[in-house]
Amino acid sequence: MKLKVIPAGTLKLDGGAMFGVVPRSMWSKLNPPDEQNLCTWAMRTLLVQTADRNILIDTGIGNKQDDKFRTHFKPEGEHEMLDSLRREGMSPGDITDVFLTHLHFDHCGGALRKHASGEIEPTFPNATYWSNERHFQWAMQPNDREKASFLKENFVPLLEQKRLRFLPVRQNTEFLPGFRVRFYYGHTEAMMAPLLKTESGPELLYCADAMPSRWHIGMPYVMAYDVRPLQTMKEKAQILHDAVTKKQILFFEHDPEMDCGTVRMEANGRIVLDRTGTLEDFLKS
Repeated sequence: MKLKVIPAGTLKLDGGAMFGVVPRSMWSKLNPPDEQNLCTWAMRTLLVQTADRNILIDTGIGNKQDDKFRTHFKPEGEHEMLDSLRREGMSPGDITDVFLTHLHFDHCGGALRKHASGEIEPTFPNATYWSNERHFQWAMQPNDREKASFLKENFVPLLEQKRLRFLPVRQNTEFLPGFRVRFYYGHTEAMMAPLLKTESGPELLYCADAMPSRWHIGMPYVMAYDVRPLQTMKEKAQILHDAVTKKQILFFEHDPEMDCGTVRMEANGRIVLDRTGTLEDFLKS
């Protein structure tokens, strides 16, 4: 199983929303905001290659949204995901599966694209798209807190065109050998986080929004977007415990600079960031 980072551009999100109860005087030193209090965040997708499958995890925002939307979130690099694939010698038609961790717009918007004619079509014409029914139904009937994040034009056409399949909601579901799925409920209902076996040995957890950046390793650093912040803290504690005891690599989807990190436990029992770097660096070591 080979893993390759596929950048999908950047977007801007309010720093206070991303860092939750942490004071601005603290988080602004980590990711300095602009004059509108917006910080830049990556949309970092991952290509998982096996002998017969090319699986893309998440898709970024895509190109369908109107100017008003773009004014709010200021996405850049709308073609970067496809350009990144081309740099790997691949076309959209080579992708066999698209694994959507959850259906917020910055994770699934690129699953469909607007053709030059204005028609909306699957970005990856030969791919099967994957979610789970529990999360899909949650997205179809969104609560007021998440309503702006679930844009039905990003996922309903996949169901209508019979391109979407559902995984069973069972912890450690095996999607394929070496690719298991963890389910988390703090950020949103039944978010899926791939746990991948790497060629170099250690497992890699694609954290999605359970831990969007290296700065979210600290326990108080919980996004205001999360529907169940106390649940997020419990899930994060388990993620960090596993990362220490099993020497796992943590993959950060939104960190503006770093692909991955590892953690260690200090003498007082506190778990802290140990090392960060590119995915390539970690897979070599």
